[in-house]
Amino acid sequence: MAGIPGTAHEDIASRPGGDTIFSHVIRWLFISASLLFLAALLFAPLATVFVMAFEKGFRAYIASFTDPDTAAAIRLTLTVALIVVPLNTVFGLAASWACAKFEFRGKSFLITLIDLPLAISPVISGMVYVLLFGLHGWFGAWLQDHDISIIFALPGIMLATMFVTFPYVARELIPLMQQLGNDEEEAAMTLGAGGWITFFRVTLPKVRWGLVYGVILCNARAMGESVRCQLSPVISEDSRTPCHCISRFSITSTTSSAHLLWRHCLPCLQ
Repeated sequence: MAGIPGTAHEDIASRPGGDTIFSHVIRWLFISASLLFLAALLFAPLATVFVMAFEKGFRAYIASFTDPDTAAAIRLTLTVALIVVPLNTVFGLAASWACAKFEFRGKSFLITLIDLPLAISPVISGMVYVLLFGLHGWFGAWLQDHDISIIFALPGIMLATMFVTFPYVARELIPLMQQLGNDEEEAAMTLGAGGWITFFRVTLPKVRWGLVYGVILCNARAMGESVRCQLSPVISEDSRTPCHCISRFSITSTTSSAHLLWRHCLPCLQ
């Protein structure tokens, strides 16, 4: 470096991105702005949740779990998650395997269906279920005649949760499988391995971390979606007495909100 003339050193020092005081200031400014943005979006709401949970003390927080509505909401949340997440995991694996490894007619349509819940509001999907399975829906009269309950019941909650969460596993695995390619699978089949052995011995180990991430996202969406529900004036069946049922729930679980809505508002809707 001793042979480099002084003008070369000056030229290197004046280049953009050099180690200068101004570059240090800009770097720490952007880092600080990113940390503040992260704190405002993530840590502040999380701290608010813990502050509101423990505002009456730790004993009151523990005692709240003995409430029948709380226990029923937790059971319902865990039941729905234990059913929906494995089903969406199997669907995500099958759909990603088909879309990434094969070419077939209707592939673009299948990918569009997978992305559909991400583009449609959960309110719209819930309204569709009500129009299909509600008391005055297409199948409402038949379901009532056969004493089958879907809306404001466990099957309806599972259907709605399944619709909202089924893209996450597939959307994590499709680009990963496409990027990994088919070379190792083709080599395994050339050596005599069957389809199932190739999937479990070659494909699945390569995508296991993407699968874990997709399952975590699916479970988080199923259990942690916050719902604010308001029902106002609902006209009762006899069309004479207006039944004003206004309920607002801000609970960190879709199924918990649905359970409370089911218990407190269903008498007004029947």
